[in-house]
Amino acid sequence: MSEGIGVVGIYVRDQDEALDFYVGKLGFQIHTDVRNGDYRWLTVTHPKSPGVQLGLFLPQEPALDAATANTMQEMVAKGAMPPLVIVVDDCRSAYAKWCSEGVEFIQEPVARYGSVDANLRDPSGNAWKVIEARS
Repeated sequence: MSEGIGVVGIYVRDQDEALDFYVGKLGFQIHTDVRNGDYRWLTVTHPKSPGVQLGLFLPQEPALDAATANTMQEMVAKGAMPPLVIVVDDCRSAYAKWCSEGVEFIQEPVARYGSVDANLRDPSGNAWKVIEARS
């Protein structure tokens, strides 16, 4: 019997916008994109972490009631969710590449703690920390 983490989900305000950002700008790949009525199961994978899917989910029923879904959308937009982490080989190069793709950073690369890191937000407000892998 195999066990492990297959999907880590984040809430987004617009799945098409999120898909464009993660695939078109950050270089993720579509893993699953299926619909069941108003519900859409949308996941992407990072080329260097193909075993873990990132779910790009709308806060909506049936998982949440309507009032909670609305609150969650507002919380995400304010950046209230915990930051996610992308590990890169070279933070400054990733920063330059993604800036040229139109990604907006909230912190430029900074050398500290024996590495280099930067911070960005996706179009929904989710925070990402970009950390340079240590050799």
